[in-house]
Amino acid sequence: MEPRRGVGERWLVVGAAGMLGQDMVEVIRSAGREVDGVGRSTGLDVRDPAVAARAVSGYDVVVNCAAWTAVDDAEAHEADAFAVNAVGAANLARGCTTAGARLVQISTDYVFDGAATAPYAEHAPVAPRSAYGRTKAAGEWAVRTEAADALIVRTAWLYGAGGNCFPRTMARLAAERDHLDVVADQVGQPTWTRDLADLVVRLVDADVPAGTYHGTSSGQVSWFGFTERVVAATGSVVTLEPTTTDAFPRPAPRPAYSVLSHGALVEAGVTPIGDWAERWEKAAAEVLGPGAYSSSSPSRYRP
Repeated sequence: MEPRRGVGERWLVVGAAGMLGQDMVEVIRSAGREVDGVGRSTGLDVRDPAVAARAVSGYDVVVNCAAWTAVDDAEAHEADAFAVNAVGAANLARGCTTAGARLVQISTDYVFDGAATAPYAEHAPVAPRSAYGRTKAAGEWAVRTEAADALIVRTAWLYGAGGNCFPRTMARLAAERDHLDVVADQVGQPTWTRDLADLVVRLVDADVPAGTYHGTSSGQVSWFGFTERVVAATGSVVTLEPTTTDAFPRPAPRPAYSVLSHGALVEAGVTPIGDWAERWEKAAAEVLGPGAYSSSSPSRYRP
């Protein structure tokens, strides 16, 4: 199918310096599109409506990867997280409507309560249990209100070569230690940022209807099971022991079940991302490249 309106040629990635934003820019450019990346380092403050409106002017597609993603810090700074995740999203959505651009808003599994036993459908009621989840759910509501043409793409368990992420942290720890305890009672879908970026491009090019889509790998696994694959990719010799979420108390509750269904993608004729294990095999060398788990890099992962 031809790109929507015969355009989709000028793209803007907001939050381009982040792990997802970096891959988003690269994948869009590889698809032959003109793309610019902006963020805080370039002076874009999404909390300012006038600044946000100027930033999106002249573009066909705007992908919002900007977010307050410090999940635990959000518990004590919910207003600050809301200003970015909800107000910022609303400002971009309003600007896109005025500019005639299609907004792709990246959201999260944290909008759900994590208590399900079957994959969450796109239309399942949101019930966030954390400040981060509440602010992202508010951002979804704002985008639907301000930009009728928008796409909301929820994702989870992201990893990539362009930032701190679970597999890089576990690879470093496996190189430093002979024993690791890893949470086994949280289940989700490890998702490569490059695969998510590719899905976003395919969604826009397919001119899918406005609405909510789930951008995660297929299948499911626990953090413990994912760690087994990560360690195998590094060749490290380390003993892994399964443990529980209670062993790692954190300010923000973590969803026990973060598996998202892909029914809306299938209905729209867009192929979901492949199985998480197969995609990890493809991604591992890039994500765990030279220096990816240097002992000088601080661990930021908490289950």
